[in-house]
Amino acid sequence: MVCRRTFIALFALLVFLGHGAASAESGQVSAVTTHPTLAKANLFLAAGDYRRALEACQRTIDDAPSAAHYIHLTYVYQAIDAYLEHLSQEERWMAVEHLYLNLAYRDTEDLVDPPGGLARMAKEMIQASVRQQSDVSAAMANRLDKAESDRLWVEQTQWRAANPKTWWQGMPAAWMR
Repeated sequence: MVCRRTFIALFALLVFLGHGAASAESGQVSAVTTHPTLAKANLFLAAGDYRRALEACQRTIDDAPSAAHYIHLTYVYQAIDAYLEHLSQEERWMAVEHLYLNLAYRDTEDLVDPPGGLARMAKEMIQASVRQQSDVSAAMANRLDKAESDRLWVEQTQWRAANPKTWWQGMPAAWMR
């Protein structure tokens, strides 16, 4: 019952974010417009569903490739890295294992053939992978539009400074306009 209520609440929030983002302040247009999939990615980050956040950003790139969308993908990779680091510093290895499972499980077949892994090994493997992918997507963003990439890095650096212990739970507010 709690799971169903949580799902309904998350769905309602998703619908709200999807519609709220479209009604930005009148007369002001941002270079980063909210793509419905980006709003979903932000919700997935808040829920700690990093696999779906990555997939949402990847779909955004598929739909409309841009430097901004590559930066959003890079941000999610870096959010995973920071969250893993936070969990390991607090020695929350069960949460690391949960993150690993979130990233590893794809389909119902995984329920009968689950991916295995120890939490500390999973942390190292995931961090190495997300750091590499972060570098790749950041380079792609720079190739597309260096000025836009630089602007977005400034915004997310400010976001990280303002939210040092939780920045990985969502995207910068400026991106949600």
